[in-house]
Amino acid sequence: MKKRILAALLAMSACAVIFSACSESDSYKDGTYEGKSEVYVTGEEEEEDAGSGYGVATITIKDNVIVACEFRTYEEDGTLKDDDYGKKGGEIANQDFFNKAQKAVKACPEYARLLVETNDVEQVDAISGATVNNTEFKEAVYDALNKARE
Repeated sequence: MKKRILAALLAMSACAVIFSACSESDSYKDGTYEGKSEVYVTGEEEEEDAGSGYGVATITIKDNVIVACEFRTYEEDGTLKDDDYGKKGGEIANQDFFNKAQKAVKACPEYARLLVETNDVEQVDAISGATVNNTEFKEAVYDALNKARE
């Protein structure tokens, strides 16, 4: 587990260095763009509270301003993380894990709202209990912004 956490931290550090080169003077084409994060794994597969997946951000740009954003997270197999995320076989097997999973799901629209409000992905702070989602969110937004560059 420590190796996976270390790998995630190294990936976040690399992203910070890569994305720090982005500046406010970037110019973007109007339109709607979709970006995807890398797949993240937290915990070991055998652990009850292990999780994995990736994030997808869809942003709409108008006059160089992000006017809309949607962010969703998915399991590695492409299953949307929704109101059932954290259940096993349709049932809550571990209440603590389910609560954490749902907190992460509920953070997704908040991250999107904050991006539209600030228009700066680096101003979107991590929400307690949804820090991996924050990393996925930032990666996905940067991927979408790269597609929107003129």
